[in-house]
Amino acid sequence: MRATASQRNNQNGLQYFLEGFRLMMRPGMKRFVFMPILVNIIILGGAFSWLYLQVDDWIEYLLTHLPSWLQWLKYLMWPMVLASILLIFGYFFSALANIIAAPFNSFLAEKVEAELRGIPAESMPWSDVIKDIPRTLHREWTRIKYYIPRALLILIISFVPVINVAAPFLWFIFGAWMLTLQYCDYAFDNHKISFPVMLASLKQDRITNMPFGGLVYIATMVPILNLFIMPASVCAGTALWVDRYRQKHLPQ
Repeated sequence: MRATASQRNNQNGLQYFLEGFRLMMRPGMKRFVFMPILVNIIILGGAFSWLYLQVDDWIEYLLTHLPSWLQWLKYLMWPMVLASILLIFGYFFSALANIIAAPFNSFLAEKVEAELRGIPAESMPWSDVIKDIPRTLHREWTRIKYYIPRALLILIISFVPVINVAAPFLWFIFGAWMLTLQYCDYAFDNHKISFPVMLASLKQDRITNMPFGGLVYIATMVPILNLFIMPASVCAGTALWVDRYRQKHLPQ
């Protein structure tokens, strides 16, 4: 049983993050999380196995291109380069998995919202999920267009000597924000609420939303746990929508 409305409105990002795992394990919900988990096993499982085999060589390659007068920074920069690579590819692999699983995640968000509101969810055959692919992929593309210029700016900073020490922190903060947008967006999009409107709403509550996105980001880089993080995060983002945003955007 969930908390009362007033208690839910006081929940923080950590509580929503944990609630996502509880929701995905509810009776009758497990069949809707199967496809997102399968996509994660294939994409994240394979991608991170490959990355862990390559990362040492990449770090050595990047550090050999340091200017000679900065060679003394090599050992100090090694952990920062490692962190940047993991953060960049962690989000990239997660975004790729979400693009592939987007129609199924939208379906899962619909079922979770109905469960949280205590109403029967409309029956949606898998054929309708397939028909909805163009709309969900268009929404994914909208988020990608928001991501690319900001990511390029941080990437440039990553190669500027001295100030690039801030790059891992910038990647983490930006990645946390993007994952907040990613997993809250399914419920917003199910109700045809535009991306700019959703963006403005989430910006008004960063204190709650950013810790949620940060925890998702960290979990994405944890082996085994990252295989289950996608459906759990969809559930958590939908709970955020129901508790904090649904009444504002759908007052009726």
